[in-house]
Amino acid sequence: MASVPYPFTAVVGMSDMRLSLLLNAISPAIGGVLVRGEKGTAKSTIVRGLTALMPDVPVVTGCRFSCDPAAPDPACPDGPHEAAGAEDRPARMVELPVGASEDRLVGALDIERALSEGVKAFEPGLLADAHRGILYVDEVNLLHDHLVDLLLDAAAMGASYVEREGVSVRHAARFLLVGTMNPEEGELRPQLLDRFGLTVEVAASREPDQRVEVVRRRLAYDADAEGFAARWAVEEGELRERIAAARALLPDVVLGDAVLRQIAAVCAAFEVDGMRADIVMARTACALSAWAGRTDVREEDVRQAALLALPHRRRRNPFDAPGLDEDKLDQTLEEFAADEDDDPEPDPDGGPDGGPDGPGGGQPPQDGDGGTDGPQGEDAQAPHDQPQAHDQPQLPEQQQAPEADPAPADPKAQSEGDRDNTPGEVGETAAVGAGEPFRTRRLDVPGLGEGADGRRSRARTAHGRTTGARRPQGTLTKLHLAATVQAAAPHQVARGRRGPGLVVRRDDLREAVREGREGNLVLFVVDASGSMAARKRMSAVKGAVLSLLLDAYQRRDKIGMITFRGADAELALPPTSSVEAGAARLESLPTGGRTPLSAGLLKAHEVLRVERLRDASRRPLLVVVTDGRATGGPEPLVRTSRAARLLGAEGVASVVVDCEAGPVRLGLAGELARDLQGTAVTLDELRADSVSALVRDVRGQGNHHTTRKAA
Repeated sequence: MASVPYPFTAVVGMSDMRLSLLLNAISPAIGGVLVRGEKGTAKSTIVRGLTALMPDVPVVTGCRFSCDPAAPDPACPDGPHEAAGAEDRPARMVELPVGASEDRLVGALDIERALSEGVKAFEPGLLADAHRGILYVDEVNLLHDHLVDLLLDAAAMGASYVEREGVSVRHAARFLLVGTMNPEEGELRPQLLDRFGLTVEVAASREPDQRVEVVRRRLAYDADAEGFAARWAVEEGELRERIAAARALLPDVVLGDAVLRQIAAVCAAFEVDGMRADIVMARTACALSAWAGRTDVREEDVRQAALLALPHRRRRNPFDAPGLDEDKLDQTLEEFAADEDDDPEPDPDGGPDGGPDGPGGGQPPQDGDGGTDGPQGEDAQAPHDQPQAHDQPQLPEQQQAPEADPAPADPKAQSEGDRDNTPGEVGETAAVGAGEPFRTRRLDVPGLGEGADGRRSRARTAHGRTTGARRPQGTLTKLHLAATVQAAAPHQVARGRRGPGLVVRRDDLREAVREGREGNLVLFVVDASGSMAARKRMSAVKGAVLSLLLDAYQRRDKIGMITFRGADAELALPPTSSVEAGAARLESLPTGGRTPLSAGLLKAHEVLRVERLRDASRRPLLVVVTDGRATGGPEPLVRTSRAARLLGAEGVASVVVDCEAGPVRLGLAGELARDLQGTAVTLDELRADSVSALVRDVRGQGNHHTTRKAA
């Protein structure tokens, strides 16, 4: 990777993202930026380019916590600073890796010295490094829950606390939080999402000329990074000066009562929760005014602020993309517009982007990127007029499948290979919409896992109730004080203890074993054959699967989806954290053809085998949604039984959602559950408010719902 960062002003397009970052550079109180977009869109590169534009930071000489000489932190672990000198240093951008440990984020105490000497020997973490700078989290949606909790605490209190059994250290931690994410990999927790002041959507340009310019600049940067940066030095300097001028002007910006009423009305109209949205909009509108060189906030500033601050805060269903109804926004602004006599003259230089030159300050929107992955860096760029989420095309309404759901005239007389070859097994039909989702009962994987933090199955985790103690495995993070004292006590005489202090050795230390809940891999195997094609039945089935997807979203699971119909099974959605992607695949799923149930189970076996190699600690839960029928090829039910027993023998936790309907039932779903060593439940039993009890251990022996009516 080149040591010279890619120039911010050399980035092609990406106007919304550049503007959001610049506004935060002008007014860090806005609260940071969340950048949502597909991979390869220069998200990481442009964030790194911002650091070079930030003003230098005055700090206390030698302070590891970047205390401000004008107002040093009285509780700083390196303090007191009354007689300390001062120096200026460049603004920092600290990157938080997704897989970082808790100690790496908040810092670590030397537990042995703390117990034996009472000394707070503290090694600062990333939060201390990021104080008064930028904390950048790439793929922030993949951050572990315990790290998210620490970020939320620091963002709310402006400080980081490190505590180990009564020994604590506190230091200031105020930073500009910038996160990038690919929505296909899953969404953020609402609490963390709300902490981001602004959000923008980015996507690669579809204009050939822009894409050509992106590649041209990227290749030039790779060939000679220093020479490329030198060619943009003038533009970079002008933009840096403009940021400094806007910062100086910001305290003089006047936010009138009429504008405040517009902000309040817009937030109320979009039903955002709490008051943070109003405050962020007000700060953003002021920064926009200062960026344009004005001291009065205008309606266009409020409008732009709403487009940046509200999309991720409006009330929406979990699978709805962020966005804002601009017609509704304009109507609200017009309704609460200030009197014309109070409006200042139009800005001759243009709108909040500073006129036709845009955020580049005298330069047309530029492009290119420095980074490692995409053509411009870690990403390639979006056009200036890239549509936002609310402009994205929606899936067209799907035609409805026929209402008829005829049952076989005489199922008893049918051969095994023909059981599903009924009038209900029709050719491919258009997808039907999902029924109304409902709250499902929790389905657990049995035993005690050690996977990623989540909210489904029991597991040993870093957080939760303490259930025991053990010798540390790696860095000690959670001291079990009683067990440590108990281990050290028998050796005090031999170690020559004379004073009140406890003589502790590293071998005495014990860490707490805690039990919480983990997230699992929920793999759906969905029957999309002709026997499921009846409109009402498939709508109900899709509603049930959608409900399970919502449950997986809330429990922080990964999900995958296999569908089977016709001659084979298909991996419709490889295992991912994006439950939204699963909902989209489900909505567009057509039905029809024969029922290759065995192919679906064998495909599930292969997917789970590969996922065990990728992430052995994440335990799977197999959810088979079918009526249990199988057709196509010789002895389809025999082959289905063999495939199911293969999964059962490997200990895969399974649930069969029995979708069989009609007055005559064959009970094949129950037989399938028995072969899988799992549990079968009906659609009604899947509901959380169902009167029927649903076992939580999905493989509990003797509790299988395998009731079968004689054929």
